[in-house]
Amino acid sequence: MSVLAVEKPGWMTEDVEIFADAVGRFFDKECVPHNDRWIARHQVDRDIWNKAGANGLLLASTPEEFGGAGGTFAHEAAIIDRLGRAGVDGFGITLHNAIVAPYIYHYGSPEQKMRWLPKLASGELVAAIAMTEPGTGSDLQSVKTTAKKDGNHYVINGSKTFITNGGSANLVIVVAKTDTGKGAKGISLVVVETDEVEGFRRGRILDKVGQKANDTAELFFDDVRVPASNLIGMDEGQGFIQLMQQLPQERLIIALQGMAMIERALEHTIAYVKERKAFGKALIEFQNTQFKLAECKTEATVAKVFCNYCTGLLLEGKLDPFMASKAKLWVTEVQNRIVDECLQLFGGYGYMNEYPIARMFADARVQKIYGGTNEIMKILIARSL
Repeated sequence: MSVLAVEKPGWMTEDVEIFADAVGRFFDKECVPHNDRWIARHQVDRDIWNKAGANGLLLASTPEEFGGAGGTFAHEAAIIDRLGRAGVDGFGITLHNAIVAPYIYHYGSPEQKMRWLPKLASGELVAAIAMTEPGTGSDLQSVKTTAKKDGNHYVINGSKTFITNGGSANLVIVVAKTDTGKGAKGISLVVVETDEVEGFRRGRILDKVGQKANDTAELFFDDVRVPASNLIGMDEGQGFIQLMQQLPQERLIIALQGMAMIERALEHTIAYVKERKAFGKALIEFQNTQFKLAECKTEATVAKVFCNYCTGLLLEGKLDPFMASKAKLWVTEVQNRIVDECLQLFGGYGYMNEYPIARMFADARVQKIYGGTNEIMKILIARSL
């Protein structure tokens, strides 16, 4: 039961609740016991993907005809919530399920869907999307990676960095220029099956401030040849449009991730201040503690209601880029404020990595950066004024 006691939204049906409970049990049994080891090695075990596939967690919102579970984004939202509440954020299942797979489902040919989606659903393939480059962050129009047509193949050259699941992914959607003279209109999405090509190599798994269990990596493409049939979409130059159409869902996902951490932080902190004593009484009895947590709970409640509203809009096909940007901006800012306030209430213990609140503090910071920085979110929102 959440500490916020917000009324269930209409999309949280009995089916989704049953699914969420099963997902929570899976994470508690198969992920939580290994989390410290995953954090230490900066990578989850490869077999967790196969276990997740066998238990119906992969491609939860992809139709059954393509190997998925046949659910909706509500089921993905349940996974995001339970993942964050369990504190195993390093398992990149959400990117695999709800960010990468939709590009294939929405824009791929029937042959591409049948070729890749069932393998993504089983865990045979682990997915990543390679957008960011060393010289480009939020400015996707300026990517330098190229995919040049050569007969029945594309030859890919370039490098990518900060790639979530990059250390283990064997299906990578690469954002590349198929025409370097057309700017955004020259961008295409091309799939690389890393086990099937030469010239692909992984760089180091990056040593991040937080999110340490995820194998965020550098990727290099040196004359990597893939079949021309690996182009996502009917024609070249559709990549930027495809990215822009899917970014609202990605930004809502980041907001939902933030919301799950907010609730977990409050649960841990409220339990702690009720037990911890100072000057002869529990911390919860001090007015400062009460006021700080009252402020946090109020902001968290607003964020929760907003997240539920935006999820409803997405399920109805009505979530526009402006609203998604507001969700990402607002919730990640609130997330970082609340986690910081909660850590303060733990005192010195809050700075120790053995306490979950310390890890949350480190993990939360990137939420304001990836998926488009919060400064970019403000620029996008301003366009709606």
